[in-house]
Amino acid sequence: MCTFWPTAICSTGSTADHADQRTVILATAAGVSEPKAEHANPVDGSPGGRLDRLARPGALMRDTSPAFPDPVVPEPGTSPAVPEPGTSPVGPRLRRVPARRGLTRLIGAGLAGWLAAGCGGQASPPPAIASHSAPASSPAGPTAAARAAAPAGVSKILVIMEENHNTGEVFPAGMPYLWHLAQRYGYASDYTAVTHPSLPNYLAIFSGSAFNDPPDCSPGPGCSYPGPSVFGQALARGKTARAYQESMPARCDRSDSGNYAVRHNPWAYIPAEAAACRAGDVPSGTPLRGALASDVRAGTLPNVGLITPNLINDAHDGTLGQADAWLRRWIPVIMSGPDWRYHRLAIAVAFDEGETTNQVPLVLIAPGLSGTVIRQPLDHYALTRLIDTVIGAPPLRRAAGAPDLAQQLGLKAG
Repeated sequence: MCTFWPTAICSTGSTADHADQRTVILATAAGVSEPKAEHANPVDGSPGGRLDRLARPGALMRDTSPAFPDPVVPEPGTSPAVPEPGTSPVGPRLRRVPARRGLTRLIGAGLAGWLAAGCGGQASPPPAIASHSAPASSPAGPTAAARAAAPAGVSKILVIMEENHNTGEVFPAGMPYLWHLAQRYGYASDYTAVTHPSLPNYLAIFSGSAFNDPPDCSPGPGCSYPGPSVFGQALARGKTARAYQESMPARCDRSDSGNYAVRHNPWAYIPAEAAACRAGDVPSGTPLRGALASDVRAGTLPNVGLITPNLINDAHDGTLGQADAWLRRWIPVIMSGPDWRYHRLAIAVAFDEGETTNQVPLVLIAPGLSGTVIRQPLDHYALTRLIDTVIGAPPLRRAAGAPDLAQQLGLKAG
């Protein structure tokens, strides 16, 4: 007698009966046709019986296994995840039919061996069925083990910088996609830059000080600033830091070139972190290939990250529509990666300064945020403090006096 499913097959009858039933089961599980016999038992192998239904190719898959899900990209809008139709930002779609057929054959063989062993003696547990997790290189992301090892809270933050427009110009009509993100996740309704021009505002966010409001100078004598930056803070704690600069010709480039402006690359101004800048300040690439897309796919986005679009795509020399289209291409790509999907990542979109006024947009995209509006007056130092909170560092310089944005957002740092 055996105790495992299906008990109706093994619980009654003689040894010979068991042998006959095992033969039917083994042949059925292996897909071999058996002669028809007339039985009244609804669990026998007769046409329409339970075993007959289960033995049909793919029946176990349909009855006991979930379908292979398509990778879900939690993009906030309806835009495509890539700028070119039919192309995945993180690799080609996997074919599912061969995998299903192969798994069905494995199940049939495993079931046959299990029933043969079980009905002949002591009951044994059923064979394990392999998980349907996608391989690590697929858009579906990491395995269950990787998910189990994921931090409990947000441990990474990407800051995307835009240029030279105040809130009234941007919202709602100037950048409708960004406005959609703001309403879907969260934004600050009274956020201001700290000064003019660009460079001191970037220094304020990423170094916690505007350093007496320097002009837009190039790195060098008279235009360099002390560490640490938030990048240096992260590295000093054994964490990771990276800046992704669109159209930059070389790592940590200290000169303007084409649509790359070094004044929008604050890490290049910290001599004490020059080696770290050369290692971690990189050309961003495109949504299809390059440093940023690769880090998104691998789930290796940094704990502190800066993304600087070029002068066209940050709305400095281009239009707000071009900046919005750039975000529409990139945000779904970033959200397709495991860092976002497993709730490790927060994203902030900030403008460095305005033109007619210094009240500028700050949009916050993070796990758990839904329609959040922060009405307290904030400035760039609140963003610095948020970065420091995510990496577990003390607030840097003037960020120590800024409101705790993470606390207001209810954001749990991991």
